[in-house]
Amino acid sequence: MNRREFIGSLITTAAVGTTCLRADLAGRLEQQQKPGKPPVPRRMLGKTSVKVSALIIGGVVAMKEAPTAKFHPAELANAALDAGINYFDTAPSYGNGQSERNYGEVLATRRNEVFLATKTGNRSYDGAMREVEESLKRLRTGRLDLLQVHDTKAKEDFTKWDKPDGVLKALYKLRDEKVTRFIGVTGHESPEAMRRAIELFDFDTILTTFNPTLRRRPYQQLVLPLARKKKMGILAMKVMGGGYGSLAVGNPVRNDDVWYHDEAPRQSQAAGLIRYVLGLPISAAVVGMGSLEHLRINVAAVRDAGPLNKQQRKALEKHMS
Repeated sequence: MNRREFIGSLITTAAVGTTCLRADLAGRLEQQQKPGKPPVPRRMLGKTSVKVSALIIGGVVAMKEAPTAKFHPAELANAALDAGINYFDTAPSYGNGQSERNYGEVLATRRNEVFLATKTGNRSYDGAMREVEESLKRLRTGRLDLLQVHDTKAKEDFTKWDKPDGVLKALYKLRDEKVTRFIGVTGHESPEAMRRAIELFDFDTILTTFNPTLRRRPYQQLVLPLARKKKMGILAMKVMGGGYGSLAVGNPVRNDDVWYHDEAPRQSQAAGLIRYVLGLPISAAVVGMGSLEHLRINVAAVRDAGPLNKQQRKALEKHMS
């Protein structure tokens, strides 16, 4: 399926991929396809005064792969923009910079349509500065919308972050110089560490993990209330259990790297997993996608079915516990 066919399929087959879509979709689909109305709903990103698409295309899965004769990941990113997704998520570590290079193919001509977020895994001032410089080259732009401290660890030494030679000094400088508009923090190893990070520092956004598994419930209990109190933009990752999508029906259950990939006794429809996190008080869900078909299904779930309510979320949690 090429990008033109994909856009057509959004109108004619939007209900595929979820068993929960309501019967009145046909009329709503016609209404939502009116010129100028984005198919994917937008939400406020915390206190930034910026609205972003509730669905974000993640920089892993297909976006970190090198182009082939059969498929170029830039085609997926272009299709996401055409479908109303205005937020690109990436990092220099995704595919050794390949994810950023793929996005760069699109940003070279469509930069003004995108809320662009990347990360730095370096914890030093000089290292972060060098890493961001290389990211900008690969992304083919001179500016970011969001720059994040990447992959906060359970035993993170936060005392180093805001020292004169620490990573936060680099982020503050880049923000002052308007290289980035906002700064944030990411992590999925420890809810305690994520809570501590946003207790100590004034970030605009937090990207952390939410899904129905028992393992990820502490992020809702420990991290979400404080992030809301601080009016942060709250972004969900590992919506489907990690890059393999092991929580979603149709994907293999991978148990070879349990630290990184979630598992559950039962799987669920991908659409239900997305709708679960969007039922929480968050800004958006970052979802890695492997194909244009995955994109179509995910867009339909967000655009047409709406978030799960509390009762539905509890039922899904029970199903997957």
